[in-house]
Amino acid sequence: MEKVSFKQLNFGPRRGVYTEIKPVADKFGISDETVKMYENYDLIYRTLCGILYNYVPKSGHPGGSISSGRIVAGILFHTMDYCIGDPECLEADMISYAAGHKAMGLYAMWSLRNECARVSKPGILPEEKFQLRLEDLLGFRRNPTQETELFAKFKAKPLDGHPTPQTPFIKLSTGASGVGVPSSFGLGFGAMDTFGSDSPLLHVVEGEGGMTPGRVSEAFATVATAQLWNIKLHVDWNQASIDSNRVCRDGNDAGDYVQWNPCEFGYLHDWNVVFVEDGKDFRQVLAAQEVAKQRQNDQPTAIVYRTVKGWLYGIEGRKSHGAGHDFCSDDYYKTLEPMEKRFGVSFPRFEGEETQPNIEKYFYDTLLVIRKVLEENREIADFFTGRLEEAKTRLDKLGRKKRTGAPNIGVIYTNKVKEDVVPKECTYEPGQKQTLRAALGETLAYLNKATGGAFIGAAADLLDSTSISKLAKGFPEGFYNAISNPDARLIACGGICEDCMGAFMSGVASFGNNIGAGSSYGAFIAALQHIAARLHGIGQQARHAYIGEPYRTFIIVCGHAGLKTGEDGPTHADPQALQLLQENFPPGVMITLTPWDPQEIYPMVVAALKKRPAVLAPFVTRPNETIIDRAKYKVPPATEAIKGVYAMRRGDKSKKPYHGTLVLQGSGMTNTFVTVVLPRIDEAGLNMNIFYITSAELFSMLPDDEQERIFPEELTGEAIGMTGLTLPTLYRWVTSREGRRRSVHAFLHGHYLGSGKAHKVFEEAGLHGDGQWKTIREYTDWMAKRTS
Repeated sequence: MEKVSFKQLNFGPRRGVYTEIKPVADKFGISDETVKMYENYDLIYRTLCGILYNYVPKSGHPGGSISSGRIVAGILFHTMDYCIGDPECLEADMISYAAGHKAMGLYAMWSLRNECARVSKPGILPEEKFQLRLEDLLGFRRNPTQETELFAKFKAKPLDGHPTPQTPFIKLSTGASGVGVPSSFGLGFGAMDTFGSDSPLLHVVEGEGGMTPGRVSEAFATVATAQLWNIKLHVDWNQASIDSNRVCRDGNDAGDYVQWNPCEFGYLHDWNVVFVEDGKDFRQVLAAQEVAKQRQNDQPTAIVYRTVKGWLYGIEGRKSHGAGHDFCSDDYYKTLEPMEKRFGVSFPRFEGEETQPNIEKYFYDTLLVIRKVLEENREIADFFTGRLEEAKTRLDKLGRKKRTGAPNIGVIYTNKVKEDVVPKECTYEPGQKQTLRAALGETLAYLNKATGGAFIGAAADLLDSTSISKLAKGFPEGFYNAISNPDARLIACGGICEDCMGAFMSGVASFGNNIGAGSSYGAFIAALQHIAARLHGIGQQARHAYIGEPYRTFIIVCGHAGLKTGEDGPTHADPQALQLLQENFPPGVMITLTPWDPQEIYPMVVAALKKRPAVLAPFVTRPNETIIDRAKYKVPPATEAIKGVYAMRRGDKSKKPYHGTLVLQGSGMTNTFVTVVLPRIDEAGLNMNIFYITSAELFSMLPDDEQERIFPEELTGEAIGMTGLTLPTLYRWVTSREGRRRSVHAFLHGHYLGSGKAHKVFEEAGLHGDGQWKTIREYTDWMAKRTS
């Protein structure tokens, strides 16, 4: 065998370009006076980060907050086009802290910006509710129940440990394992789809460690493929994480975690990359941002700044990630000395007992020194306030307008769309064959038409398989591309990428003009999008507390749900997915839907959307169902499904024998129940209650008296359940030990079920017609004896 020769593999053609920013003779046209102002600001900012860690000890992340400070100062005062007086301005550029652990820096930067404006031109600030004041730092990592005197006196905002939309100008909750990158990119999509070529820019702050999660690679692929040129990612490449001081490969030195550097990562994914050799050099930082702001081409842009984590803090590298100097130690006081020397001030030295009131007093007195510096050095406040005014002037000059034909999501929340008036496109006749997944797709297609394209669909390489592709009916075919196919309503989220897809769709929803709907097997998507759903719920809750508006919804389509996917085997036919989501979030955040009849889909989806949840999760199956004649089987109309629970039969306890209560949930076994078992129950004259659960959350939203009228609570003590899902999803309805013992569910026999045709899997579970009937007869016989 001949010796094999190896060659270096080079990248193929790229639409993105690469450039480097290094010191140049003309200093990029940035004056020494400008640099001096930024240096002064950064000194105050770095000192404030150290103060925050000191007075909320063992809490926060000083290292990355410090290393990213110059980057963010450049974004806020040099690059972004926005209005400090209008944090909710839709036309303005946005900033998103994907690196949620830099929240300490976010709060320090925001409060200093606010303080500069307060000192120089307070009239440009919004009302106090929409500011983040120096006094609000007393609420850093504090709970709303904080009872200390100054926190209460100044009505300080409780500032969460990671960013939420309760902070002005912040649209997303971030910080959990890379979710912030795809959710931020979804936010950028929302802006692009609303404004088109006039789109606001989105500036995303992240570090190289935050780029290592898999969902980030998926997100990079998504936006490069879709050519979302409005996205500008600012990478604080400091090489330090919690555990490593060499996250990435660095020259000839292998990385501890990954063997790329952020420039290579961006260029691999077809991004423009601007490399800043020294991220501590304000001239390089500002020049790089000017280059990135110019639209070089139609690709997104990453600016990679080489920085030092914890620079000049006294602790650098990984040890500064989530740790700092001991409380009021000599090392802490040393961090104050450069600012004391530069401005001729003295910070308080702590005395007395380390009680909360005393610590808070010294904390506030220390913050007052920051205020004094800005008041006595008015030129600093004036300079940065002038920059804020210039940002607004630039924004006004741009005159951004929504694109012609931009979606109008508000239609859903008007009487033009009604849950109890089902359009013909979503109406199915008895005897007709239809799948739940297709009925959902057709419902979303109807709503998409009604809203002018407010719904954006995606799937994990399962567009037609899960029928989410139907959402785009009547719109241009193919995948969305901001340049070549901007009116398409389907977007490729990196391939088989449920992880990225959920976070991306949450960001799409957060901009406020679209509803993102991603689809995959319920077995995969419920688990893989749980973190994104949780962070979106946190974010929407915070936003509601901040400005009082309803939640903004994204949809997790749990397709091919449950045992009817039996031929794919237990790896795919997962009965556990609902248990991850149902009643597992604060009220109003998540609504799950478990219809069994395609006729229930439209009214349920519309009813749920009108409730304005943060997340809507319909569970739909793959096989065809025969549309039943509900009147023939004496089953209530499909519109009754919007209440979350309805009675198929009502028992009468005053008549003997009384046969108890049966609760059903899940489409597969319920179709068999209605067509095979229910007629037997009627023929046998069984005197029993039979309920179907279409949505636990919709039921919970009913008034208490209506809940009691539909499903009296006393019945839960006698009820048994039958479901193709897991038993805990019925715990609310089946409360007795005996009732649960007699219930039939996917894990009744103590193991995952096997593969095969759906009816054989149901037979194995005891949920086929004969198995259901056997369970019911044993239960009703027992109940009759018990109540006779």
